[in-house]
Amino acid sequence: MVSVERADHGAWAVLRVSGELDLVSSPVVRRRVHDVVAEGRHHVVLDLSGVRFCDSSGVGVLIAARRLLHSCRGGLRLILPARGAVEGAHVNRVLAALGVHRLFDVHPDIPSATRARVPRPLSA
Repeated sequence: MVSVERADHGAWAVLRVSGELDLVSSPVVRRRVHDVVAEGRHHVVLDLSGVRFCDSSGVGVLIAARRLLHSCRGGLRLILPARGAVEGAHVNRVLAALGVHRLFDVHPDIPSATRARVPRPLSA
């Protein structure tokens, strides 16, 4: 079971994901990211600090979201707690074990993820 709550922080759409991110629930997260992009928001923060479990299909959703936002000249940032933290640490371990942690712009909390400057798109 997963829940996804949305809040906007300036240019950033923040999706707070809680519960389990697995084969059954990952389409919910994928759909919410696509909904945000369809609204014209191309800078998304996925707050994964409330995720208790994440499998390879959950990681696939994160990679697909990164790819989608990059294709829109936007950006994806993840909120993951420090590796020693109890809540949300599972996602950190999974990303590290799969060797994909370095693909993501990771922040410890919403203020730091949304405070950083939004890159301006290149003009033609």
